[in-house]
Amino acid sequence: MGTTLLPEIDLPAPPWYFPAASGRYDVNPGLRPLRTDFGNGPADARLFQIDREFAAFRESKLRCRREALGKYYGTERYDPATASAVARLVITRLVEEHPDRFAAESAGGGGVALQCRPTAETLRFGPEMALVGADSAEAGPAYASALDALACQVQEDLAVSRVDQEGGDWLAAVHVCHPSRWRPVEKLGQSFVAVHEPVPGIERVSRASSALLSAMVTRGPFVRFVWGITGDARLNQHPEPPPGVSPDEWNGPAFRADQPEPFYFRVERQVLWGLREVGASLFAIRPYVTPASALDPAQRAAVRSGLLSMSPESRAYKSVDGSFGDLLDWLGAER
Repeated sequence: MGTTLLPEIDLPAPPWYFPAASGRYDVNPGLRPLRTDFGNGPADARLFQIDREFAAFRESKLRCRREALGKYYGTERYDPATASAVARLVITRLVEEHPDRFAAESAGGGGVALQCRPTAETLRFGPEMALVGADSAEAGPAYASALDALACQVQEDLAVSRVDQEGGDWLAAVHVCHPSRWRPVEKLGQSFVAVHEPVPGIERVSRASSALLSAMVTRGPFVRFVWGITGDARLNQHPEPPPGVSPDEWNGPAFRADQPEPFYFRVERQVLWGLREVGASLFAIRPYVTPASALDPAQRAAVRSGLLSMSPESRAYKSVDGSFGDLLDWLGAER
C-alpha cells in the first residue's frame, strides 16, 4: 500500500457486542441512545470507532474501489445541501471523537483542510464542503466526492436517507463496501419500506415507518445491532463476486466443517444520526467478525437458541438454511 497507516500498537482492540444474548431472533428497530453503555468505554458513544482492524477495513475499501467504485458507491437525488451537511457532520465527529488522529484547519476561501493521520492523507473541501482536492500516496481511482473521500477514512460504511416535506423518503447515497449479502447501489432511490421489503417479518416495522423515519431525522442519535452467521471472515459480503471469482466460491455455505473455523459470528453496529436541517439521516454501518472458537458456552447456547427461533423464511434470508443442522449440532456440542 502506498499510504503509511497508523501502527496497530497505537490503536485499541475492537469493541465487543453480542446482540444474540436474548436467545431470540427478532426483526424490530431496536433503537437505543448512542450513549448506551455496552461495556466498551468511550467507543460505545462514538459515531466512528477506530481500532486495530483499521488497516484491514481500509485495504478492503480500497480493493472495492479498484474493482468497481460504482458497485459500492452511488447517489440519487443527493442534493448539495444534504451532501454539505453530511460532510460537516463526519468531519466534526472525527475531530471531536479522535482529536489525536484528525485535525481540521481553515483553508482559503472559507474551505476546510482535514488532516487524516490514520491514512496520512489531507482532504481539502470548499466553502460548501465539496471535495476540491486530496493529498494521497494511494494508487487507485481518485476520490469521486466528499462522501467517497471521507468514507475511506473510517471503518464504517456510510448511507444517507432523505425525507421531504410531503413525507416521502428515499435512500439518497451509499458508500457501502462491506454489505451483508445485499446490493447497496440497487437500493438507491427506494423508500425505507422498499429497501427492507425482502426482510422476512419486517411488516410490523414497515407499518410504523413514518414515525420511525421522523425519529431518525429529528431525534437521536441512535444505535442498533443485527447479527448473522457467515462461512468466512471476509468483510465484503456483496453477493456479486469480483471478476475472476466464482459465485459458488464467493457465496459459500454458512458452515464449513472442513475449515479450522467452521463459521463466523457477524455483528453489524448501525448508528443513525439525524440532520434535521436538511431532512436527512446518516447511517454508519460497522461489521465485527468473530470466529466460532471465540464464543464461550453461554454465547454458543444463545446463538443456537436464536437460530431455532428463526422462521424458515428468516433462515433462508440469513443464508443459514442449507447449513442449519450442522450449525445446531456444532453449537450444541460440548467443547
